[in-house]
Amino acid sequence: MDAEDLVALYNYDEFIATKFERWLNSEASSPVGQLAPDHPLWMLDGRVTSLSQVWGQYHYTIVEFGSFT
Repeated sequence: MDAEDLVALYNYDEFIATKFERWLNSEASSPVGQLAPDHPLWMLDGRVTSLSQVWGQYHYTIVEFGSFT
């Protein structure tokens, strides 16, 4: 599958389970209250930081990957 096909699948036209469940992987997620694996994060202006730098600044950190609109 090429990138264009992947983008078309991800940008589904209606919010129904058969179109978004393929993107869920709850089993691979860290449980609530446990640290997530550290990894780089890119700011909108291109600067790089890391997840550990962000969670070091705040008591709680919520990270959203994908679209929930």
